[in-house]
Amino acid sequence: MEASSHDEFREFVAMRSTALLRLAVLLTGGDRHAAEDLLQIALMKAYGRWAHIEQPEAYVRQVLYRQQVNRWRLRRHRAETTVPVLPEGTDADAGSDPELRIALWAALGRLTMRQRAVVVLRYFEDLPEAEVAALLGCPVGTVRSTAYRSLAKLRSLVPELGPEGPTEQEKPLGYQAKGIQG
Repeated sequence: MEASSHDEFREFVAMRSTALLRLAVLLTGGDRHAAEDLLQIALMKAYGRWAHIEQPEAYVRQVLYRQQVNRWRLRRHRAETTVPVLPEGTDADAGSDPELRIALWAALGRLTMRQRAVVVLRYFEDLPEAEVAALLGCPVGTVRSTAYRSLAKLRSLVPELGPEGPTEQEKPLGYQAKGIQG
């Protein structure tokens, strides 16, 4: 790698590593050590292809998503780690209640890895269902039903989030059409 490319990479890491680590922490369910490992792998992959990458942050985020998907596919039976407190440096919505954030963080840790990945990609990263499905390697219907069930579980674990069960707009089409109660 040329010296200028090396400097560009170092500058990118210095500027974006905090936000990328925050995403990795969300994807790993609060396991800061696993998040650091996940980010390290993503940055190593980016470094190797740095000269060919047009959108570095998008590339690193894509690697983060795919690496985490690989982790939960390979380690389905691994015990999950939950943490009672948000990791340092996390800046959630400045207007939200700190106790609610802590409760939500703990509830995210109680979701399965797939549910957590769908919630993080769909609602924290604000990706469309089709893109989440492509990243996770599953049908769009699976993303919809997983999001529906995940939101219902989050609301049952943290009642302060709102009404019990997803709204009609959050329900997958099959649930709306068939009149299935959520």
